[in-house]
Amino acid sequence: MPFRAAVRGWCCCRWLREELDVCGIVAHVGSRDCVPILLEGLARLEYRGYDSAGLAVVARSGELRVHKAKGRVADLSGNLPARFKGGPGIGHTRWATHGEPSDINAHPHVAGTVAVVHNGIIENADELRAKLAAEGAEFTSETDSEVLAHLIARSSRDDLEEAVREALTSVVGTYGIAVLDARFPDRIVAARNGSPVVLGIGDKEMFVASDLAALVRYTRQVVHLDDGEVATVRADGFAPRTWMPGRLRMSRWSSMPTSGPTALMATRISCARTFTSSRGRSSVRFAGGSRRGSARRIWAG
Repeated sequence: MPFRAAVRGWCCCRWLREELDVCGIVAHVGSRDCVPILLEGLARLEYRGYDSAGLAVVARSGELRVHKAKGRVADLSGNLPARFKGGPGIGHTRWATHGEPSDINAHPHVAGTVAVVHNGIIENADELRAKLAAEGAEFTSETDSEVLAHLIARSSRDDLEEAVREALTSVVGTYGIAVLDARFPDRIVAARNGSPVVLGIGDKEMFVASDLAALVRYTRQVVHLDDGEVATVRADGFAPRTWMPGRLRMSRWSSMPTSGPTALMATRISCARTFTSSRGRSSVRFAGGSRRGSARRIWAG
């Protein structure tokens, strides 16, 4: 086989493995109990491969409840504590990279009222862990992902999205994350850098996932976050913006209509926004295409 063809084939196989052999994220915010939705979404992500799974939800009492288990999604579902209900919520399937497969190393990771699910690798996790431990943080897992929960929980910011953005300025690596805080039971914050994150648009409810497969039962309208974007997601819509220092530009709140062709058109219009790229150029992106640069994709069947 010619050398170039061999290199091309190796790179393609590596890319495919990296795309498939990753953890899975699913999250939901809305008025109904999110646990069945999270379990359904995680089951649809099993094809990616994993060794453990977990859920975190905000109970009606305002308490953050977490359930994690080594093994299959079916094991997680079969061992749910009594009256494990609530919303919003986040779920995760993990393929071990830092630390062995175990209940403790499974996601979500928790610090105080904050729970985080994470896909990717935090390259400076050891440095951050040492710094946080010196400040009094107590770690329970061997994972790189747990540092994210502590960074967010220890932020002095009063707003969850601002706390997430502050935490991410300290992070080197790749991530797709969904963040839950019991102090803000009306929202989830999602962010992406090198690991896919999609926002699913429902009828007075919203979803977050790492893969479209997790959402097909509940919605056929999704918006993909770009690298360097963070979004506050509530039941009635989402507000994405870039978080890089010096390049922050707020997009207007995108309020979601209910359903049907009119709703789809309104969704496309509401997703149109101006942003500043990593090179400092401004452009306008639409859900169905782009006037300049690559398209912001929306899947609607």
